[in-house]
Amino acid sequence: MDDAIGRIGRVERVTLGARVYAELRGLLIAGELAPGERLSLRRVADQLGTSMMPVREAVSRLAADQALTVLPNRSVRVPLMDAAQFRELTRVRLAIEGFAAEEAARARSEADLAVIAAQDDLFRREARAAAPNFERAVRANKDLHFAVYAAAGLPTLTAIIEGLWLRVGPVLNLDMRVSGTRLAEGAAERHHGRLLAAIRGRDGPGARAALVADIEEAAAFIAGSGRLAS
Repeated sequence: MDDAIGRIGRVERVTLGARVYAELRGLLIAGELAPGERLSLRRVADQLGTSMMPVREAVSRLAADQALTVLPNRSVRVPLMDAAQFRELTRVRLAIEGFAAEEAARARSEADLAVIAAQDDLFRREARAAAPNFERAVRANKDLHFAVYAAAGLPTLTAIIEGLWLRVGPVLNLDMRVSGTRLAEGAAERHHGRLLAAIRGRDGPGARAALVADIEEAAAFIAGSGRLAS
């Protein structure tokens, strides 16, 4: 009996740790945490209704993923990214996410297309709002991209892309949250529209080109913003 109770306890700790990891990972991928932002482990635990142990476990996993940095004083922050790291991640994203968009155009179902179109509409409405909500815009941008990647029907590919966004997601804040960005200028909206049209028409090369153009333009803005670490 004691052994059985002990096993139940271990499962609960793993479950809570996995939940905290998933929540923090989702915020990083969605770009809802900014580079250099510090996290209070106590606040995370309080908001998720857990003890400190699963939060520490989740932070350790995310630090191993290079998605969080544990500082010498044991505080935790979202890593800063320098220009060289950003260029490297962008090159990899262009190859992998471009391929995913091309595969999505060929493999998508009508249900996939409906989800992609719905996410495009959410982003478009936010981009055209008189006072856009930047948090919603960041989330809609992420959801649109991942609806495309899911439509490729290649879970391993999606997992690889999630790993890339885990590191680059916070930096994408610089594209969507700064006044005068592509959100206000409508560039992201135009690229998304071409991406949707290509996927609707099962135009693989066109989908890849639209996705690549979207990433390249966002990357150029971020690189020129002066906000990457030197």
